[in-house]
Amino acid sequence: MTVSRTAEQRWLAWQSVDSGRLLLLGVSTLLVVIALVQTAVGFSDPHHIAIAFGLFIAFGELLRLALPGGRETAPIAMSAALAYAMALKIAVPGDGHAVTAIPPLQVIAVAAIGMSIGALPHIAAGRPAGITAMSARLVAVAAVAFIYRPMANTGMFPTHLWAEFIVMAMLAALAWLIETVIAAVIRADDLRARYSVTFWDEVRVQWRLGLAVGVSAIITVLGAKVMGISELVVFAGPLLVIQLAFRRYAGIRATYLQTVRALAQVTEVGGYVESGHSGRVSRLALAVGRELGMSEPDLLNLEYAALMHDIGQLSLPGPIPGGATVLVSAADQQRIADFGAEVIRHTGVLETVADLVSCQSMPCRGGVRAPPLGSRIIRAANAFDDLVGGSADRDRIGAALERLRMDTDTEYDPGVVAALAMVTGRLPVSRL
Repeated sequence: MTVSRTAEQRWLAWQSVDSGRLLLLGVSTLLVVIALVQTAVGFSDPHHIAIAFGLFIAFGELLRLALPGGRETAPIAMSAALAYAMALKIAVPGDGHAVTAIPPLQVIAVAAIGMSIGALPHIAAGRPAGITAMSARLVAVAAVAFIYRPMANTGMFPTHLWAEFIVMAMLAALAWLIETVIAAVIRADDLRARYSVTFWDEVRVQWRLGLAVGVSAIITVLGAKVMGISELVVFAGPLLVIQLAFRRYAGIRATYLQTVRALAQVTEVGGYVESGHSGRVSRLALAVGRELGMSEPDLLNLEYAALMHDIGQLSLPGPIPGGATVLVSAADQQRIADFGAEVIRHTGVLETVADLVSCQSMPCRGGVRAPPLGSRIIRAANAFDDLVGGSADRDRIGAALERLRMDTDTEYDPGVVAALAMVTGRLPVSRL
């Protein structure tokens, strides 16, 4: 049965789109419209070259890559688009070289058409079109085209090989930086995180692929002078190998998370905690961690630890009423934490997560040592959910926060409690 949305629902969905994404879509749409109009009026490049690069871009978009953290990228499409923007001479059998003195807008038009064709199978399969990511790539390619093509078409471009290489390397780095900055802005809006944190997270995740894309684009440009457009197929190989390696890494990370989530369900299935408790604590802890500016690797460990923070309750002879560890003695809380940490250490790969779980019952002050920030966040998030549960009642939430504030001298970190109040004041836990 097809469920149609009301006009009010469609308007609310439109309002939920952040201003950064709207600006990006507006700029890219304007660029594409102008580029298509200009290209339709006067096409200055041999058609077979434009078609070859357009199909290569479409192929790369079809093979877009899912990276950790819900990111999507298309390194082959980006490499092909950059190569088309920077190619000056392409060997043509029997004709010497075809000089590609094309205008920047034509580069944008070919890239946009290629990306759109490559996105069609994703749309047909019911997957997201990836318009935001495509727009970011298109803006980055447009910046390179508007800088590079006028230099080349007016004879200002250096003729020495090393000078040409340096210019192309600088422009490839600029394209990567533009795409990274845009991705960080959008991610900061989506996650309600600090921009400085999301930017360095993007740099950490993307720089290897960015280096591969830049090198591949430059090699493609230089190789086209000798081999022509046939070299597009040859130089796609290295990027495909790199892409497969990243895909495998992303798959391993996804498997870890699925395993951790399955393990976290044991306490709920066994009746030791309320249904949904681990998920709520995890979402709350992640939101607080972002509010406090934690980096993505630290947030990943925090997510794992928050999901498994109650696994130690399996050591108890019987469930705690309601699973609320905030109501038991400090000694019992530490015993639960130590047992849970020991279980996690047996995985052999989650030592940091085990430490976070082990320290979650420690008071923020007055103990043998100060617990790490992740443990302090889990302690506060767990206590909050023990007191509130899945309720969205604002009075109950306010009472729980007030109780935590009363214990900030020793038990709970005042900075964590303040961040907890901020995130629960913006959205209910179910929407974090």
